[in-house]
Amino acid sequence: MIWKPNVTVASVIESDGKFLLVEEHTPEGILYNQPAGHLEPGESLMEGAIRETLEESGYGFEPRAVVGIYQWRKRDTTYLRFAFAGRITHHEPERKLDEGIIAAHWLTPGEIRKDRLRSPMVWRAMEDFLSGMRYPLDIITTWR
Repeated sequence: MIWKPNVTVASVIESDGKFLLVEEHTPEGILYNQPAGHLEPGESLMEGAIRETLEESGYGFEPRAVVGIYQWRKRDTTYLRFAFAGRITHHEPERKLDEGIIAAHWLTPGEIRKDRLRSPMVWRAMEDFLSGMRYPLDIITTWR
């Protein structure tokens, strides 16, 4: 058996003290997550974050920093998440969101229930963002 982690990207987006989260159907029920998903073949980590944010929330996203890199093991699956901070570039409110996404919400940290988050990586990335963790985008090198 060949082992490999699931590489995912996430966007930590804050505006006026609120974070952009998506409400989604999961095998564990309805939970909240940052706009996030699996890296697709041929795309860079930043391209994946831009794509996932638009597909899941209807918001255009411009990455400006890396918040953190997170590893989480859930049962027999390992997730390796690259979380980016950035800014919203535009909104497409009529855009059809990815299958399974119920809605996008702007929530304050006080409105977010940790027991309703898709993974511990969601809260940790917000905590890291709030504590000022930012790494330059050029910490990531991509060859094609």
